[in-house]
Amino acid sequence: MIDSRTQAHTSAPQAAAAFSPASLQFLTRLAQNNSRDWFKAHQDEYEAQVRTPALAFIAQIQPFILQLSPRLTAVPKKVGGSLMRPQRDSRFSHDKTPYKTNVGIQFRHFQGKDVHAPGLYLHIAEQGCFIAAGIWHPESKTLNAIRTCIDENPNGYKKALQTLQHHGFQMDGDSLIRPPKGFDKHHPLLSELKRKDFIAVKHIPFEDLCRPDAVQLCAEHFKHCSPLMAYLCFALELDF
Repeated sequence: MIDSRTQAHTSAPQAAAAFSPASLQFLTRLAQNNSRDWFKAHQDEYEAQVRTPALAFIAQIQPFILQLSPRLTAVPKKVGGSLMRPQRDSRFSHDKTPYKTNVGIQFRHFQGKDVHAPGLYLHIAEQGCFIAAGIWHPESKTLNAIRTCIDENPNGYKKALQTLQHHGFQMDGDSLIRPPKGFDKHHPLLSELKRKDFIAVKHIPFEDLCRPDAVQLCAEHFKHCSPLMAYLCFALELDF
């Protein structure tokens, strides 16, 4: 059923762009007026210029995401879906500003319980926009499983890296200074084993998200991340 629905959607007429310059302008103004009172006074603008376009983007790209893997979720809901909430968790941060000044959209594996699950991601901010894929800040057990898989099955990981590099992605995130415990300090993939995040990132201009074919462009970027996603799911014994 998923394949037939996806095929129907992908052959449908091209949708209008979900985002507009007003989306980025609101984020810029929020950065300059990051308070609960200001946000409450401009709630209607947030809904019209940011949240509604983001939910439209999620709905439009959903069939493409399911085509990549039916185990990924693309849910256009205000709360509890693929759109990350605007409120910041500042409990453990010196920065006590209440709102994020970016839009975060994540299409994560359905078996993942939170943002630390393998997934695809779109980041929109005045400082820059990017497409990303992989797993961010995994817990130690998960991290060790990925490292062990790279150690024992390096070829699939290297092929995934080659595909990403060919299409303009770079691996990003935090890494250890020293080799991880239990792994050969002379391992040919030591720089990869030292990673604490397995995230592939490709920066894109915001103007691309305002194009009529923005959804198709992002779907194509995400497609190039499939080998990495498949490898990470294999390492974690998740279906993909």
